[in-house]
Amino acid sequence: MDKQRRRLMQVGLLGGAAAASSMLTAKAHHDAGHVDDKNAALRILVLGGTGFIGPHMVSEALRRGHTVELFNRGRTNNDLFPDLTTYAGDRDGGLTVLQGHRWDVVIDNSGYVPRHVADSARLLASAASHYIYISSISAYADFSAPMDEDAPLATIEDETVEEVTNDSYGPLKALCEKRARAEFGADRVAVFRPTYICGPGDRTDRYSYWPVRTMQGGEMLWPGTPADEIQMIDVRDLANFTIDVAEQKTVGTYNTVTPPGSFTMGELLSDSLAVTAADTRPVWMDYKFLSAHDASDRELPIWVAPTPDVAFAAKVSGARAYAAGLKNRPSRETARDTISWWKTLPADRTATLRAGFSAEREAELLAAWKAQKS
Repeated sequence: MDKQRRRLMQVGLLGGAAAASSMLTAKAHHDAGHVDDKNAALRILVLGGTGFIGPHMVSEALRRGHTVELFNRGRTNNDLFPDLTTYAGDRDGGLTVLQGHRWDVVIDNSGYVPRHVADSARLLASAASHYIYISSISAYADFSAPMDEDAPLATIEDETVEEVTNDSYGPLKALCEKRARAEFGADRVAVFRPTYICGPGDRTDRYSYWPVRTMQGGEMLWPGTPADEIQMIDVRDLANFTIDVAEQKTVGTYNTVTPPGSFTMGELLSDSLAVTAADTRPVWMDYKFLSAHDASDRELPIWVAPTPDVAFAAKVSGARAYAAGLKNRPSRETARDTISWWKTLPADRTATLRAGFSAEREAELLAAWKAQKS
C-alpha cells in the first residue's frame, strides 16, 4: 500500500487563552483603501475563484453584499461569473494587471508555489490590508503526534523546488504560508489549514466516491472498521468562515476541520445509505488484507490506516477555528447535497470516478476476501 503520508500530502486538517490570543485583528491601512467599519461592504480580490472552493467563497461574499473581483488565467469555468470584474493574468510573472488597484481583502486559494505566493503578496501588500491564504494540513511535518496550529511544519531540502508532487505538496504549502507572512506582514495575514474539502463541486471525488458508489448498490468494499475516525470540511463551511474572517479582519492560523472524533467511516456509510436509499451491502475489510493486496491511497480516499505514522491524521485540533467562529454543518447535509450535485453532471463526467476503486478492482478484492474467509 502507498504510504499514508502520500495521501495526506494531497488534503486537499488550542483552545483557551491560546485561541483567544490568536484572534488578533489586522491593522487599518488607509493608504491601501482599507475600510474601518466592520459592517461596511468590502472590496475583495480572489486569486482564482472559479475552481472548486473559489466559487463558494465568491458566492457567499456576494450574498453578503460585498464587491468581488477575480484574478485568474480564464481557463476554468470562465463563464461562471460573467458580471464580475476579472483580471486576466498568470501568477508566474503575469501579475502586472493588478497594479494600480485597491482592495480591502485578498483571498488566495490558488497558491501552491512559494515564489508565486511571494510575488502576489509583495505586489498586493500596498493595495490591500488583509490577506487570507488557504493552505492545508499537509503542511504539518508529523502525523504521529497530536497536532494544533503550533505543531512543526514540513520542510523541503531544496526550497527552490517548484514541481508540486505528492512529496513536495505539504512542504511547499508550508513555505507559501511563510512567504505570505514575510511579504504582506504577519499581522495582516490569516492562514487556513483545511483537511479534505468536500461537497458540491468537488473535482477530486475523494469524498464523493463513497456516497456515489453507495448509490450504485450491491456489495461494496469499506476499509477498516465503522469506528475509524475521519475528518473533512464542507466547502460551504470553509467559504462561510473565510468571509467571516474577512469581515472581522481576523488574522492568525486556523485548522479548518470537523471536530476530532465527531465523524467516522461508519457515519459516512450511514449518511451515504440515507441519502441514496440504495440496496448496498457493506463489506468491511481490515488493513492487513488491504495492504497485502496493494490497495492504494487513491483507492482509499479519506480513510486513515491504523499505523503509528499517521495515528493523529484524523484527530487534528480545530479548537482555534471554532473559537473564531467556524461552524460545521451536519455531515448528512454534505452527503445529500453532494449526491444532488452529482446527478446534475453530464455523463462523461460521471462515467469514471476520479478516486476510489474501479468496479473491476473492487470485484477482484471482494472475491479475494470471500475466498480468504471460506
